[in-house]
Amino acid sequence: MKMLGTLAMILVVVGALNWGMVGLLNLNLVTALFGEGSTLTMVVYSLVGLSGLYVAATVLPKQMQ
Repeated sequence: MKMLGTLAMILVVVGALNWGMVGLLNLNLVTALFGEGSTLTMVVYSLVGLSGLYVAATVLPKQMQ
């Protein structure tokens, strides 16, 4: 379980960095690497989104105690 949490946190940070680059540099690294609308791009976005939900459901409640 700890490995899953670590992986989820890494993906959340990667997603945050990507969105920061989109906002500041108008550069989307995911689409630059895997192509606009490709299956792999959708998989990466889905994994980042699911990781965010996992972190919100498991890590945040512990931080709020």
